[in-house]
Amino acid sequence: MPTASDGRRPSLHDVAQLAGCSYQTVSRVVNDKGSVHPDTRKRVLAAIAEVGYRRNGAAVALKTERQGSIGVVTDSSWRYGPMGALRGIENAAREAGKHVMLSVNDPDSFGSLQSALDTFRDAYVDGLIVIAPLAREAELALASIESAAWASGLPIVVLAADLAPLPHAVVVSEDQYEGSLRAVEHLIRLGHRKIAHIAGDQDWLEGQVRLKGWQDALLAHNLPIQEPFIGDWSGESGYEAGIRIAEMKPRPTAVFVASDLMAIGMMRALKDRGLKIPSDISVVGFDDHEFASQLDPPLTTVRQDFVALGRLCLLGLQDPGPDALRTISPNLIIRKSTAPPLTSSIDGGAFSR
Repeated sequence: MPTASDGRRPSLHDVAQLAGCSYQTVSRVVNDKGSVHPDTRKRVLAAIAEVGYRRNGAAVALKTERQGSIGVVTDSSWRYGPMGALRGIENAAREAGKHVMLSVNDPDSFGSLQSALDTFRDAYVDGLIVIAPLAREAELALASIESAAWASGLPIVVLAADLAPLPHAVVVSEDQYEGSLRAVEHLIRLGHRKIAHIAGDQDWLEGQVRLKGWQDALLAHNLPIQEPFIGDWSGESGYEAGIRIAEMKPRPTAVFVASDLMAIGMMRALKDRGLKIPSDISVVGFDDHEFASQLDPPLTTVRQDFVALGRLCLLGLQDPGPDALRTISPNLIIRKSTAPPLTSSIDGGAFSR
């Protein structure tokens, strides 16, 4: 945010002094109300550009009793996580009586975030939420926030998994790591010792964190860690991994899958190979998508509460603080896709492809 010579934010009085006119004249130009001589208008606009004056959206809202707005920046991904987060934010904003203004950026051009931030500030938003599911997006978002001097004057929430606290923004996330630990611990309690993992796209923070949770849970119990199968969040990649898992000798007795959509593909592959779930292989997904309970068998999965996540984002805007990291815990929803392993499948030592 530009500052006046004494370090404060430029005001209408600064513009008026530089332009050589009254505060009321500058106000009429800024708000486009009332008659102003063309030459005077040009002087005012030039002074605004020189001092870097920008209107304070929150102050305008208070004066006009205008319903507030929240700016949301996200990428163009249609995947369940980003779309669910956006839906949760919209619901929370509606409950709070606020509008959502959305800027959708291509992941490859997420570096233009600075432009989106400037646009939202000029549009009187009361706060900004950045949804950054990809590691590269989060990196670019952080660079933009850190380099923008005005960041301290606008409440900002970054919604991303496994980020460290930031000096100029509140970081909000569902605890993906905890959710992964719960999923694998559930399988271990059932008696499984050979637990494979179909990981999500490793360009995504969620994919990285869920994989780490699986690894750490196995390490904590001194269980073998096989090289994970890397998917791309699609059902097709889950199916391909499922075919390979079905052909393994010995096979794992359980699989933790980083998303429900990939779990669906994997379950179809296992059935195509004549395997039964959960008697041959137990399956745990992640997300609790609306179709998870309708599968055959219904899918045990980690539920993400996007409504609660959206509310936490708005609370972050209302009560910002330095180095703030706020998370919510996901819930493990146990259904019929998991069961204790058959006695004959417990033996056989380490498994391999």
